[in-house]
Amino acid sequence: MVNTLRAAAISQRFGSRVVLDAVDLEVPPGRVIGLLGPNGAGKTTLMRILFGVLTPDAGRVEWGGRAATDGDRRSWGYMPQERGLYRDMRVIDQLTWIARLHGLDRATGERRAAVLLEQLGLADRAKDKILKLSGGMAQRVQLAAAMVHEPSLLVLDEPFSGLDPVAVGFLSDVILAHVRAGRNLLFSSHQLDLVEDLCETITLIDRGRVVLHGDLRALKAASADRYLRVDVAVDPSWVDGRLAEPVTTDASGTRLRLAPGADPGTVLDAVRANGTVRDFAVEAPSLSELFLAAAGHQAVDDEPELQGSNR
Repeated sequence: MVNTLRAAAISQRFGSRVVLDAVDLEVPPGRVIGLLGPNGAGKTTLMRILFGVLTPDAGRVEWGGRAATDGDRRSWGYMPQERGLYRDMRVIDQLTWIARLHGLDRATGERRAAVLLEQLGLADRAKDKILKLSGGMAQRVQLAAAMVHEPSLLVLDEPFSGLDPVAVGFLSDVILAHVRAGRNLLFSSHQLDLVEDLCETITLIDRGRVVLHGDLRALKAASADRYLRVDVAVDPSWVDGRLAEPVTTDASGTRLRLAPGADPGTVLDAVRANGTVRDFAVEAPSLSELFLAAAGHQAVDDEPELQGSNR
């Protein structure tokens, strides 16, 4: 049977707080699966349950159609949100040591570590100690540590947090290569728009409940909302409020939400009558906008995190 990771009706309480409420999740091979939602939604708690760190109050974790075992979990790869590198060890030594913990011999571990460091743009830092690396470089090493034993399932908790665009690009390339090889991949993030282009299937949770699930392109296509993006700042008085409303304006221009049935050309004509439009596009809702419609409140990056295991 194909090795699909499945979490079925997972529920978890901490005291009186319901952290997860009958959450379902499926991670088949060969697809990028995003477990998404604001800070405090329950994503990290679910990942800890997947790896057996926590035992859920209800529900079941399956691998390949049967209950996941400790042996299964030891073969998976996990990049936690809380990084766990030994700062005084050299990069290559640390990765080789982790490979040996997973049963690889030294030569194979060193070879695998070298390949990953090349892929992640860190080949020239292999003999540096972790403490000499920038935060983004150390995060790439953390990813290499999760992948050095070539796991079939790779689970990444907030892998892009705090990274610059170059580091995000390196990590995205490695993630996509893992999936193209027919392996399983699940990653969590609260940075919805940052990961939008990477996701294929999403499970979006809020306050411990699934509020949206499915193929991202299909979800966007099914949404009744449509937007017009123009490269000028739009004064709301330029546009008939019965046809559209500006939702964001920044240095790149304005994004307007079209009313149901509104003709984008009519709205565009109203904008062009008051300013020069050099670029425009009719767009589906963003991932953040899908969340807002499904959950009924804005997903924001600075939403307070729950403390400890209550996340």
